[in-house]
Amino acid sequence: MGGRSNTFNTPGVQEHAHFLKEVDEALKIRHTVVDLFERASLPSLPVEEKKKLLSFVVVGGGPTGVEFAAELHDFVLEDMAKLYPSLKDYVKITLLEAGDHILNMFDKRITEFAEQKFARDGIDVRLGSMVVKVGENEITAKERSSGQIVSIPHGMVVWSTGIGARPEVVEFMKQLGQVNRRALVTDEWLRVEGSDNIYALGDCATINQRRVMEDIAVIFSKADKNNSGKLDLQEFKEVVGDIIDRYPQVDIYLKKNQMKDMASLLKKSQESNIIVDIEYFKEALSKVDSQMKNLPATAQVAAQQGVYLANCFNRMEECEKYPEGPLRFRGVGRHRFRPFRYKHLGQFAPLGGEQTAAQLPGDWISIGQSTQWLWYSVYTSKQVSWRTRFLVVGDWGRRFIFGRDSSKI
Repeated sequence: MGGRSNTFNTPGVQEHAHFLKEVDEALKIRHTVVDLFERASLPSLPVEEKKKLLSFVVVGGGPTGVEFAAELHDFVLEDMAKLYPSLKDYVKITLLEAGDHILNMFDKRITEFAEQKFARDGIDVRLGSMVVKVGENEITAKERSSGQIVSIPHGMVVWSTGIGARPEVVEFMKQLGQVNRRALVTDEWLRVEGSDNIYALGDCATINQRRVMEDIAVIFSKADKNNSGKLDLQEFKEVVGDIIDRYPQVDIYLKKNQMKDMASLLKKSQESNIIVDIEYFKEALSKVDSQMKNLPATAQVAAQQGVYLANCFNRMEECEKYPEGPLRFRGVGRHRFRPFRYKHLGQFAPLGGEQTAAQLPGDWISIGQSTQWLWYSVYTSKQVSWRTRFLVVGDWGRRFIFGRDSSKI
């Protein structure tokens, strides 16, 4: 099911913009680029009309929009320019981003490098530009800094500003009484909230992570075995594993603040035996929920969710008898499975010209041609079969030798 491109109800987007969600949309974009060059090559066409036809506007400065702008630049100037050398100087690519920077989910070093590279390549990056209307021949945007309304003539607009829910998903959400407008809401086990045996993953779903502070009283009660109203470290250590399993944000908070374990949260000093009451317990954990973030709508997340659910379904009967999940703080016994835990393996941003930026765990940043080859190897390894690996590598080889295919299908 997945999601669909989010237009934010901007007038004219559905009618006049191209999207990057489906294979047929990508083919349509390529056909449009070829058609525009063919029309612009007519000898009787005025220069201004040639410039308008070869003006390409990309809306959205996220990873998809940036990669497309870079690939379009390479395709136009490396391949189409060979077929239409007289039109090369008329080509213009504009990237509109409503925020302060492109690739704002990446490290600042990558963002700055990408903006500088696009400037060198002649790609016009306009930051703080919010599109208010897309017309057949021009796109209208509002400059956030000045409030000025500007119009940009175009031959083609590509819209890449995130995803929204498909109509079928929206209808299903209404039936369940869910109010989130972007995606189906699931619990930490990827089970759709409001249902018993329906699961969702990928772009069509978002996880509603439970907050520690919502359960702080029952967590304290479970840990306080002798009902003294006080909690010592030994009592706390007996449930610490279940707390970290049930609330992933706790582990993130500990790592971010370089704490050895959860006991460090409770220690008022270096003493080994600390006794705290419910109020201090609340204070110690009060900042943990600040680490909660929605998972990005990426293939990496969806792939890990798919593996997780497959393992759960395959072991359903076994885990019914022998639950392996964390303690039920609001109930009896244990959950059948451990909650889904996303492990971020890093992210790449291809920038064109055989250059790629990579941001990997541990604040490891790499930018350049060597990173492009790392991206090639990772992309190939993630293919589902050896057949698709050979097809992908073969396609890259043909591109290096013969250039990109500009024919129509």
